Amino acid sequence: MTDLMDTYIENRQLVQPNHTNNYDMAHGGNVMKWMDIVGALSAMRFAGETCVTARMNQVDFVRPIPRGDTVFIQSYVYDAGRTSVKVRLKAFREDPQTGEREPTTESYFVYVAIDDAREPTPVPELTVSSEQGERLRDEALAGEKGKQAAESN
Repeated sequence: MTDLMDTYIENRQLVQPNHTNNYDMAHGGNVMKWMDIVGALSAMRFAGETCVTARMNQVDFVRPIPRGDTVFIQSYVYDAGRTSVKVRLKAFREDPQTGEREPTTESYFVYVAIDDAREPTPVPELTVSSEQGERLRDEALAGEKGKQAAESN
């Protein structure tokens, strides 16, 4: 069994000119790519296997990230099925000089663990053994339900 906090990963990516759109802001596709990479790392840390992206729930872009700022990404596993791994991802615009952050992007990804034959393989049970882990899991589950309700309307 793997604990939720063992899957918690933070990563940063400096937004360079080649990462931007016509408005000199991080291109949404790049932000999604960086989120997908960090999410896969959380999923693999949990599963102990290679994990591939199976689904991205709605991706909400609420604020742009200008060139020269960093994209700060938080990722963790909050639920798992037999072979699937659910990961919550949040991205922030971060000023590299002050550390000031603003939320920019959020989503829930699902990964599938695969074996050497590239077939789905079982994952362990997720455990939550700390108050911080319980808070993160509860936030993710509540947010996931809210997004599903919004998508069905």
